[in-house]
Amino acid sequence: MAMASRRALKAVLIDLSGTLHIEDAAVPGAQEALARLRRAPVAVKFVTNTTKECKRTLHERLRRLKFDIEEQEIFTSLTAARNLLEQKVVRPLLLVEDSALEDFAGIETSDPNAVVIGLAPDHFNYQMLNKAFRLILDGAPLIAIHKARYYKKKDGLALGPGPFVTGLEYATDTQATVVGKPVKTFFMEALRDLNCSPEEAVMIGDDARDDVGGAQNAGMLGILVKTGKYRAGDEGKINPPPHLTCESFPEAVDHILTHLLDTK
Repeated sequence: MAMASRRALKAVLIDLSGTLHIEDAAVPGAQEALARLRRAPVAVKFVTNTTKECKRTLHERLRRLKFDIEEQEIFTSLTAARNLLEQKVVRPLLLVEDSALEDFAGIETSDPNAVVIGLAPDHFNYQMLNKAFRLILDGAPLIAIHKARYYKKKDGLALGPGPFVTGLEYATDTQATVVGKPVKTFFMEALRDLNCSPEEAVMIGDDARDDVGGAQNAGMLGILVKTGKYRAGDEGKINPPPHLTCESFPEAVDHILTHLLDTK
């Protein structure tokens, strides 16, 4: 019944890391599946919580992997964080990897009065976290680019920024403002220039909570892929469960082309 009330599909949002690629290796068949999806009458956008590198570097990586993707089609949580900083007019302590700093070019960071935290393995030391802790105690807002618990690397799962954000929240007795997935405003911002409502969109990702749960809470359909960070039983961690759980991105594309597009 739920499908009956839905409108024709207009847009597909696609996660990157763990869905199309893992570091410098593409998910098998993903490039060809993306090409098939592009031949369908839907808009395609790539939405990512990655904070390890700026949008330009990420785009270059995807082009090297032979993905047909334009830089302006990528919407990142770094962009969302920058937008929030500009709205709030604050000077952030940026706990992000040096490779991500380009996306904050021009933002004043001297004498910080806000804390922005992403994935920053090179900066997550006691001294830096303590600096953030003291700023927050003095009233600086804590802005989390996202709160993922972990993500997938070639050599296994690795801690995400979530445990570090949660540690600072716990120590300062405050709540972070989260800007990336699974926050509804992130998905709405991604859809804005596609002229499309959430009911006309589907999200594909490897993170049951942040990709699929977040999208479905925003009114979209969510498809969970069993690549990247997926672990057995993840689909049972969200309510409602994913619209579909499938092996990988190519299978998700097959489902969309066969079942979700009104080809009459």
